[in-house]
Amino acid sequence: MNCRHCRTSLEATFVDLGAAPPSNAYLTKESLERPETTFPLKVKVCTNCWLVQTEDYAHFADLFDEDYAYFSSLSKSWLNHSKNYVRQMINRFGLTSDSLVADVAANDGYLLQYFQENAIPCYGVEPTAPSARVARAKGLEIIEEFFGVELGLELVKQYKQVDLVAANNVLAHVPDINDFVCGFQKVLKKNGVATFEFPHLLELVTNNQFDTIYHEHFSYLSLIAVKQIFEANDLSIFDVEQLSSHGGSLRVFVQRSDTKPFEISTKVAEIVDLETDAGVSGEDFYAGFQTKAELIKDDFVAFLIEAKKSGASIGAYGAAAKGNTLMNFAGVRPDLIPYVVDLNSEKQGKFMPGSRIPIVNEDHLKRDQPDLVVILPWNLKTEIMKQLSYIRDWGGQFVVAVPELSVE
Repeated sequence: MNCRHCRTSLEATFVDLGAAPPSNAYLTKESLERPETTFPLKVKVCTNCWLVQTEDYAHFADLFDEDYAYFSSLSKSWLNHSKNYVRQMINRFGLTSDSLVADVAANDGYLLQYFQENAIPCYGVEPTAPSARVARAKGLEIIEEFFGVELGLELVKQYKQVDLVAANNVLAHVPDINDFVCGFQKVLKKNGVATFEFPHLLELVTNNQFDTIYHEHFSYLSLIAVKQIFEANDLSIFDVEQLSSHGGSLRVFVQRSDTKPFEISTKVAEIVDLETDAGVSGEDFYAGFQTKAELIKDDFVAFLIEAKKSGASIGAYGAAAKGNTLMNFAGVRPDLIPYVVDLNSEKQGKFMPGSRIPIVNEDHLKRDQPDLVVILPWNLKTEIMKQLSYIRDWGGQFVVAVPELSVE
């Protein structure tokens, strides 16, 4: 396989998590009677541009299909994050009713709804039908297609060039990262701004966040790699922010290279230097991650087995993609965790891919009153522990496996 950005042959392996089905391919009762399709989950490192990326086995259209059931609005903390973003962008770039804003990977309209509330014209690009339907129900204009150069040029023809375009947690999800990024160069006005948020590779490696690796994430991003990708597609990063979301993310601000209306912040060089000092541009940085992932897996399985032997009852919360990575890599099945609670009604009544653990609503948790609740989306631990604080009434405790096993 060659690097999806610079086409260099990929030789170095970052981590091998075995084989698993796509993390959002939730099962129905009927599909339990059929075999599942699994794909190797192996990640390589490009030693030329340092883009970390999965080996290609599953096609993106099979990963983001009609049944893709991820809704951003279910997280209150993410809604607050989005509302703050909108306020900051309006103030920083002077957005008004004469401006035009777009959101690529608009999902269920979690972000655009706040631009709409501020009377700023906007539209979204969202290829997955379930999310697009929810967004349209909020009165938002949604283009139900995958984004890239072709769509970018079509939007220009439709007079839909934008003053601001947001792309939150989508850059990692695209197989043709050059075509995707180049599309932003087309859709931006001369003085337009694109912002991208993505989990920071430095945090992933430093904090052993191996469960954020799954087939829907084609790339794992450092600023060093992203900067090269943007520059190769006539875009320039002029600012960057470090965020706490998703276990540690970056928000980069991008402008067209042919106009460069914004002065480049010193923060860009600071983050590049931070990554350089950590060794991101060297193979040693990636060595040993496999061992760390296996230690987390082994500790988690040993804990579950010991809890079962001692007679403790267990449930889990959050049928998230990262939870599916953990369950499948660890080989956890319903004998160790009999159910997972999730607020998303589209997932309730279905089963986790690979592990086939039933997904239930929160009432099930209240009736069962388990001794231990495993929080699978550990990045939302604080929010979830507050939401489920009532488990303390029956002496319940919370368990998190990543970045290390903890019981609270």
